[in-house]
Amino acid sequence: MTDIIENIIRKHLLPAENFIYGFADLTGLLHKKFKGFNFGISIGLRLDSIIVDKIIDGPTPEYYLHYKKANQDLALLTERICRELNRNEIEAFNISPTVSTSDLDTIYFNSLRTDLSHKMVATRAGLGWIGKTDLFISMEFGPRLRLVSILLKSPVKSKSSPVNSSRCGKCKICVEICPAEASNGKLWDITFEREEFFDPWKCRNQCAEFGRTRLGMDARICGICVAACPIGQKKPVTV
Repeated sequence: MTDIIENIIRKHLLPAENFIYGFADLTGLLHKKFKGFNFGISIGLRLDSIIVDKIIDGPTPEYYLHYKKANQDLALLTERICRELNRNEIEAFNISPTVSTSDLDTIYFNSLRTDLSHKMVATRAGLGWIGKTDLFISMEFGPRLRLVSILLKSPVKSKSSPVNSSRCGKCKICVEICPAEASNGKLWDITFEREEFFDPWKCRNQCAEFGRTRLGMDARICGICVAACPIGQKKPVTV
């Protein structure tokens, strides 16, 4: 079954160098609304480094449009993959790569947590870890990517072990450059609650301010730590 699923995925992830993917056992980790779907596929789409490199002290209009299009592309991509999986009698459905600003301000305002964490699926798939400013970080692209997930009922075998702790080491670049001062610099691991190392409300408020002042719209986006992280940049990395 894993081979069939993998062949379908590879056919859709083109060009291949712009994507990473992996399989995850999510048994016992998902919201009760996903009952029966105990396995997942995590897919990461690389962001354009030329666009990301232009982020210095706040988001650019170009980055906002690129970020938005990456989410749209991932949503359409996973819809196509799910249709083909279902045609092959593999029950699957995709989870949107993001939620709307209005949903963040209403449905998810109290916790800033959605029903499924794409970052959690990605760490269980062995694709990377959570950085000090709560970014998902892969060795291939660093944090310069967008994630999406597909849930499955059929068991799939992961080719990588789950990542249970941070690999950021002593690096504090993202912590020191964050304009919201949202991180205390602690290293993530799976025993930590997010709020023990990162304040999502500080980040959200700063992103909202950038949306108003830099983009002239009601948006939640920054990108400073994405650009600053040395992992994914085209230069040697020491962590």
